[in-house]
Amino acid sequence: MTKRTTGEIIARSLVANGVDTVFGIPGAHMYDFNDALAREDSIRFIHTRHEQGAGYMAYGYAASSGKVGAYTVVPGPGLLNSGAALCTAYGANAPVMCVTGNIMSHLIGQGRGQLHELPDHLGTLQGLTKWADRINHPTEAAAKMDQAFAQMLSGRQRPVGIEAPWDVFGMAADMPDPVATQPAPAPRPDAEAIAKAAQMIMAAKNPMIMVGGGARDASPEVTELARLLQAPVTAHRQGKGVLSEDDPLSLLPPAAWKYWQNCDLLIGIGSRLELQYFRWRWMPEGLKVLRIDIDPTEMVRLKPDLGIATDAALGAADLIAALKAAGHTAPDRSGECADLRDAATEAFKAVQPQESYLGVIRDVLPRDGFFVEEVSQVGFSARMCFPVYAPRHYVTCGYQDNLGFGFNTALGVKVANPDKAVVSVSGDGGFMFGVQELATARQFGIAVVAIVFNNSAYGNVRRDQQNVYDNRLIGADLENPDFAALARSFGVDGYTADTPEELRSVLSDALAANKPAVIEVKVPRGGDASPWPFIHPQV
Repeated sequence: MTKRTTGEIIARSLVANGVDTVFGIPGAHMYDFNDALAREDSIRFIHTRHEQGAGYMAYGYAASSGKVGAYTVVPGPGLLNSGAALCTAYGANAPVMCVTGNIMSHLIGQGRGQLHELPDHLGTLQGLTKWADRINHPTEAAAKMDQAFAQMLSGRQRPVGIEAPWDVFGMAADMPDPVATQPAPAPRPDAEAIAKAAQMIMAAKNPMIMVGGGARDASPEVTELARLLQAPVTAHRQGKGVLSEDDPLSLLPPAAWKYWQNCDLLIGIGSRLELQYFRWRWMPEGLKVLRIDIDPTEMVRLKPDLGIATDAALGAADLIAALKAAGHTAPDRSGECADLRDAATEAFKAVQPQESYLGVIRDVLPRDGFFVEEVSQVGFSARMCFPVYAPRHYVTCGYQDNLGFGFNTALGVKVANPDKAVVSVSGDGGFMFGVQELATARQFGIAVVAIVFNNSAYGNVRRDQQNVYDNRLIGADLENPDFAALARSFGVDGYTADTPEELRSVLSDALAANKPAVIEVKVPRGGDASPWPFIHPQV
C-alpha cells in the first residue's frame, strides 16, 4: 500500500492498461492530474491548440490502432469543445477515454457560478459516452478506473468518461498500484443459431457479406468465409479493408449495388447495414438477412431473419466450421465480380475531378498507408472508389459526418502509427475548423500530409441550395486564405497542385520528406460532380 493522490491513481491506471499517449490541454482544475502525468515516464503528453483537437487525436489514435485513445480537458467549456470528438468515437465505436474535472466537490449542484461550472456536468458527460462516472474520493479511484476500462473495452467498444472534482485530484489515500483491467469475454455463438445460419447460407444462391467496424479484428475469418461461400464482400466506411479491396471477391459499393439486384441473402458482420437500408433503400424480393453482431440491441433496432449475438471473429469461425462439416461448396464467382468492378469503375469516372485525384492518391500512398477522409466532395467520393487493403487503414467519422474531423484525427493516426504514411483529405470548409492544429503538428513533428480541396464553398450545401431551393444561396460560399502560405506561416511545408498529375508529383515529394505538410488543390466553385447518384442509386 502506498499513499497516492487521485491524480496519481488515474495516471497509474492508464499506464497499467497500456496507454502510452495522452492528448489534451492542461488547466487549473486538472493540475494535480497533469502533474501526475508529467511524472509518468512511459506516457507521452501531446498538448493541442483546441480541446476538439485533443478529442479527435485520441479518436484517430484509437480507430487506427485498436488501442485506447486517451485525452484530458478541463470541465465545462473544455469538455464541451471536445464533444464533437466524443460523438464521433461513440458513433464509430472507438475506445476513447476522456479524463476531465469538475468544480470543488462541496460546491457541485449549488449553482454558485464557479469557474467552468455546468448545471449537470456528469450528466452532460454521460450523454456523450457509453459510460461515465465521478471519482469522489481517492479510495474510489482505482475501482472506478477499472470500471471505466471494462465498460470501454467490453462488448461494443465506445468512449467513456471519468471526472473528479478539483479538490479530489490532489487528495491522497493508501492504495495499491492499479492493475490491468480484464474486459468481459465476448459471448460464445449459440450453437443452434450457427446451425440455422449454415442452413440459410446453403439454401442461398447469391449471398452478399456486408462488413462494418465491428469486423475490423475479424479479417482472416471474413476472408475465409467469403472464399468458402464465394460471396462478394462490401463495406461502406468502417469496414473498408476487412477484406482487401483488391481481392477478387471485394466489391466497392457501386459494384455491390449491381450485384444487390439479385441478392437473396445478406450476411451482416459487425455492421449496422447502413449501406443497404439507408443508402440503397431498396430490398430484393425474398431477401433473407443474417446478422453477426456483438451488440444484442442491434438485433432489435434492425431485426434480421436470424441474429447471432457474438464477436465477429468467433461467429464467423463457428459458421465456417459448420459449413465445412456440412460439405458446403460454391461455384467460383471471381469472374462475375471482376465484370461488376470494371463496369462500376468506368461509370464512376464521371465523378470528376474527385475520381482522378483519388486515383492519384491511391497510386502514391503506400499500400500500408492510412487514408483519413472528411465530409467533403472528395470524402464522399472516396467511400465509393478508394480501395483499401487492410482494416483500420481507412479512418472515417462514421455516421457523424462532422466538419473539422479529418486533419485533427489524422494527427492521432500518425502518432499511433509513426512509421506509416498518413494522408488526410478535407474540403476548405472543414479544414478551417481545425487549422490551428498545424501548430501541434509542427511542435511535435507529426508528419501528416493534409490535402485541402478548395472549392471556395461548403460544396454539398451549395449544390443542394442550387438544385432544391431555386439557387437561393445562404451561407454556402467561402473566402479562404492561401492554404499553402498559411501552412508555411506555421513552419509547415506548403504546396499547391492544380491537376491530378501535379498532385502526383507534390504528394510523392511531401511523403518522402516525412514532415508535416499541406497541399492545396483548387477546384472551381461548383466544379465538383455529384457523387450522390452512386451513394443513393435508383433501381
